Amino acid sequence: MALPYFYEPSIQVSNHTFTLSEETSKHCIQVLRMREQEGLKLTDGKGNAYTAVITHADKKHTTVAIQEMLVEPPPQKKLCVGISLLKNASRFEWFLEKATEIGVTEIYPLLCKRTERQHFRHDRLNGILIAAMLQSQQVWLPVMHEPLKYADALNQMNHSSQLIAHCEEGKKEHIRDLSLSEDMCMLIGPEGDFSSEEIALAQQRNYIPVTLGNTRLRTETAAIVAVTLLINN
Repeated sequence: MALPYFYEPSIQVSNHTFTLSEETSKHCIQVLRMREQEGLKLTDGKGNAYTAVITHADKKHTTVAIQEMLVEPPPQKKLCVGISLLKNASRFEWFLEKATEIGVTEIYPLLCKRTERQHFRHDRLNGILIAAMLQSQQVWLPVMHEPLKYADALNQMNHSSQLIAHCEEGKKEHIRDLSLSEDMCMLIGPEGDFSSEEIALAQQRNYIPVTLGNTRLRTETAAIVAVTLLINN
């Protein structure tokens, strides 16, 4: 049976013992009813995985002894996604969950000309990333930035392979046909698509226009199709 898996960002490689956060302690002791000498796994979201055993069970300050520590190197493919915030928050949250499971390493929420929703709760959305990381048994937590205006985000993002998906007519490469580096960035626009000015600005920054297929996709669907194809490129 798989050991329960928890996120503890403050754990250090040098730790031989560790006191779990109050949230994790409560989940272990009150929800899972774990007791002393039971095992669990921890990660800091930065590539380190720890196997530990409970030495002192307390609903606020459970202590564990570290038995084993494994280091997983960073993902070979670095995949950044710049994606517009969405009017329907649950669709954006769905994207975050699935993107984490697939292996996206960095996310820039974008404020575009046609972005309708601008409310953003970083703590809630980061919690979705954490839950998806744990559910998929990963040890690298994607980096999620605060929302940025589109032009400001382009100034920050600098990757070897840069792509933009949009619905305007014009020459586009099929994303499956491109030979890309292992450091990629994908731009996905809002409901109503990027504006012509935003598309032109991206192309000035050497973003390659791409198509994802013959059907018109919702923002969150387009993003998942794109990252799946890029991860497996």
